Amino acid sequence: MQALKDLVNVAERAAERAANMIRGARPPDAQAWTEKTRHDFVTQVDREAEELIAETLTDLVPGSEVVGEELSPDAPRRAQVVWLVDPLDGTTNYLHGYPQYAVSIGALVSGVLSVGIVHDVARDVAYRAARGQGAWSGGTRLAVSAVADPARALVGTGFPFRELDKLDSYLKQFAAVTRAVSGVRRAGAAALDLADVAAGRFDAFWELTLAPWDVAAGVLLVREAGGVVTTLEGSKDVVGHGSLVAGNPKMYDWLIELLRNA
Repeated sequence: MQALKDLVNVAERAAERAANMIRGARPPDAQAWTEKTRHDFVTQVDREAEELIAETLTDLVPGSEVVGEELSPDAPRRAQVVWLVDPLDGTTNYLHGYPQYAVSIGALVSGVLSVGIVHDVARDVAYRAARGQGAWSGGTRLAVSAVADPARALVGTGFPFRELDKLDSYLKQFAAVTRAVSGVRRAGAAALDLADVAAGRFDAFWELTLAPWDVAAGVLLVREAGGVVTTLEGSKDVVGHGSLVAGNPKMYDWLIELLRNA
């Protein structure tokens, strides 16, 4: 079994290759977009990026398996190393030239979330984490913020744009949070939102409808930076489909209670 440091290096290499490919590609015209579900687009760039990532990961870690958003979302998780890949988190942003999109690669090792890489494509900045070894960007160790007063907090969020039946509940939460904090931001790429929590730029974050590949890498970044991440129900098992609440310890405690009571 390869060491976590080696797996991080492999994931970084795969993410960098995909990020370079995405930067060099021309976003397709609107008529070439495919709508997987309502409001959820995919393009050939997403697919080619995932192919490149999967090829790199499985070549460098033989026997590992890839669960990817575009090409293998339903793949079984049977290998010792299972990669959870979003080749282009923030596709709608990418298609509109809004510079907030990323490559996200997480790894489960013997079923435990152990490796995370988020590569900010537009800014060419990489964030990495390994279980028990901290979260880093370049030579800088990441740490969640120390903000404890909601009135001074900046909170990230994501809209339930695919599951509109959750919109009424979400809007009640949004109203409660907006009344209490100094600002709420929705940038449209959960992997980068979680990197912002890990780096202390956001004090907390929540979203109701996320997939494993959206969050795997970012969750590990936040936890290794000293933060807390669970589902809205409080489960630490977040590598599934559903809700997510994250933040520094004090803001997490405050936010999850507020959301449950909204």
